[in-house]
Amino acid sequence: MGDAKDMDGSVHLEEDTSKKMMAAAKHGDRAMEIIGEERVILTEEDNKRIKRRTDTVILPILVWVYFLQILDKTVLGNAATFGLTQSTGLTGSQYSLLGSVAPIAQLAWQPFSSVLIVKVPHRILMPSLLLGWGIASAALAACHNFPTLYAARFFLGLFEAGCLPLFSVITSQWYRRAEQPLRVAAWYGTNGIATIVASALSFGLGHINSPLLESWQIIFLFVGLVTIASAPFVYWKLDNDIASARFLSEDDKPKAVERLRANQTGTGSREFKWGHVREMLLEPKTWIFVALSVFINAGASVTNTFGPLILNGLGFDKYLTSLLNIPFGFFQWVIILSASWAVQRFRNKSAVMVVFVLPVIAGLAVLYTVPRTPGHSAPLLVGYYLLAFLFGNIPVLVAWIVANTAGTTKKSTIMSVYNAAASAGNIVGPIVFDSRDAPSYLPGLRTVLGFFVGTAAATVLQAVNLAFLNKGQERRRVANGKPAKIKDTSMSDTYQDIDEGVDGGGSGSGSGGEEGHGHGRGRIGMNAFADLTDRENDEFVYVL
Repeated sequence: MGDAKDMDGSVHLEEDTSKKMMAAAKHGDRAMEIIGEERVILTEEDNKRIKRRTDTVILPILVWVYFLQILDKTVLGNAATFGLTQSTGLTGSQYSLLGSVAPIAQLAWQPFSSVLIVKVPHRILMPSLLLGWGIASAALAACHNFPTLYAARFFLGLFEAGCLPLFSVITSQWYRRAEQPLRVAAWYGTNGIATIVASALSFGLGHINSPLLESWQIIFLFVGLVTIASAPFVYWKLDNDIASARFLSEDDKPKAVERLRANQTGTGSREFKWGHVREMLLEPKTWIFVALSVFINAGASVTNTFGPLILNGLGFDKYLTSLLNIPFGFFQWVIILSASWAVQRFRNKSAVMVVFVLPVIAGLAVLYTVPRTPGHSAPLLVGYYLLAFLFGNIPVLVAWIVANTAGTTKKSTIMSVYNAAASAGNIVGPIVFDSRDAPSYLPGLRTVLGFFVGTAAATVLQAVNLAFLNKGQERRRVANGKPAKIKDTSMSDTYQDIDEGVDGGGSGSGSGGEEGHGHGRGRIGMNAFADLTDRENDEFVYVL
């Protein structure tokens, strides 16, 4: 009787599993079309080869396009150094408004951006956005007053709105969680490279004597045309996803999917799910990330928009001001890579963020307290360069959000919300710096100092929140007959099969230990490509 009952239970269990797999195939990732229910054998050699091929094809595109986006934004400050404000008759807070209008456009466009990232193939979406903001950037050269500059900057922000959310989603769909911080740093690190290039370009192009164009017009026209010319190249080289990747063989495609199973975050779906949006909006985790985004990006806008002006306020001419931004850009790039390396080395994003925010607070304190006199140029420059540490936190924060969010729609929407919060920060940042406070900008520096103290506090709060969420996941796994503890193999330096992460001795032992190894309903990783959210998938492990 007992054997018959067990057999009957097994039949029902298999039917239930079959129904779930059919539902997953219908509503899950496109990766399900490649591997279905199968587990693909993957060696560390396979893992390295696929990662190397992805780094060769996908990563350079992300790096180049993000570099162009930052370059197009950064040159506003350099153009101001080379006569933009005087030639166009900007007065009062109009320059500040030009710094804020692009983020306003980004803020307004984010709801549409989150849908487009899910519904439109990335090979179409990225070059379309690139072409749009390239045209807007080049059009700035034809503007001669505040209204036309304002309109061009608005459209620049509109087309750039989907850039960071799109790049974050793409990174999560091609790389393991352990690999993501350095890849995010690779493309986000172009903030520093763009600062160097913008300064060098401004120095070089600023020496061109043209009877038709002023120096600031030449700068805008050059970067805009380079961006426009890049759009066809991106369309030619970019692939939508693993299933359509032209650089992967048919044998490697299933392996490329399998190596991402332990992420538990999926590889992408074209179905927009409103349930994901609702869950994202109701989570405290989301709003702590939003607060961090506002605080950090409000500070970042200070260096992007007002960096050259702050340096100019130290008494240097426009050419030396441009050159002084070059070491700042290099330092910024080094800081970004260092922060992401530290995350990969110590496996703790929150601790790294707190450590890297401390020099920013120190730098702001120096800029606030040291007088603006020629004899104090050295400490003021040191204080300004210390602000570069804030850029180390942004890619870490992006990687932190992506690593702790599963489900294509949820990931797209939370990154759009993050970008909306970043846009809000970019709006607030320039506004708190009024031209009437030049050259010291003390009220603005005081406000931004408060932002970064808030950053440290919110980071600690989020780490505590994620630890509580992991405890809740453990209780759910035990209730579902699975081991309480699961080793997060997605965070290991080398590839490990997800089943190796099962702790058979956890509080869900007994049948749970067997199920963890594939003998029952709870085999770990079965939900990895079902397009479930992190809250829906009890096997998801949050990263502190």
